[in-house]
Amino acid sequence: MKKLFLLFAAALLAATCPAGVFAQFKIGGKKIDAGKLLNAGKDVAKAVTLNDEEIARLSRESVEWMDANNPVAADSTTYGARLKRLTEGITDADGLPLNFKVYLVTDVNAFACGDGSIRVFAALMDLMDDDELMAIIGHEIGHVVHADTKHAMKNAYLASAARNAAGAAEGSALARLSESQLGKVVAAFTDAQFSQKQEYEADEHGFEFCVKHGFDPYGMANSLDKLVELSKGAKASTVQKMFSSHPDSEKRAARMKEKADAYMAVQRQNR
Repeated sequence: MKKLFLLFAAALLAATCPAGVFAQFKIGGKKIDAGKLLNAGKDVAKAVTLNDEEIARLSRESVEWMDANNPVAADSTTYGARLKRLTEGITDADGLPLNFKVYLVTDVNAFACGDGSIRVFAALMDLMDDDELMAIIGHEIGHVVHADTKHAMKNAYLASAARNAAGAAEGSALARLSESQLGKVVAAFTDAQFSQKQEYEADEHGFEFCVKHGFDPYGMANSLDKLVELSKGAKASTVQKMFSSHPDSEKRAARMKEKADAYMAVQRQNR
């Protein structure tokens, strides 16, 4: 924290000194680029560049933080045993190893992280049958496959207080974040919203995922329909976060139903 304070002080100093007075100075033995530090205050996106390896590491650290700060269902519990049964044999997505856990929380949600971690919330499992749940899991895996979560994690980092002048130190990589910084990154990541195009592509993946693994082709449509209905009823507050982060669910449900209808028509013709 002291180091971050010094970096902010340095940024302020750089901003108030005439151009060219100094280009570099040292804090804690590291050479600091004053111009780069100043740019960090003006345009974080330009000053902080995370490569794929750093984003992957940030994803792993964020998942570790979430696992440590949420009650995780053991495989021996009803929730853990159900998820283990449903995901048995589903080990990777395009070569990325997958791991699955249940959080025993009341929010209706699920998410996937770029390191292949899939986290399902118990309240979502209460609301969805097996086919609908697996469609949602397939949808979340789709966001990983399409690199949506990678960009979401980067944006979460940039949007959080953890972004402080990272990269201003010469030759530095992303430093390991503190507990509070990771918490802020996680909050920004779990609040991330995807574009309509990204959601449509993830829906497609959820549908294909169900077909590939022997689940109901209507699972994706039915899960979206259920979220729409719940958002209108007495349980609206319980699905508010997930529903608000998945726009146009009604339209998307109709689209996935049409896709399932077409798939089933072909299956009937081939019998």
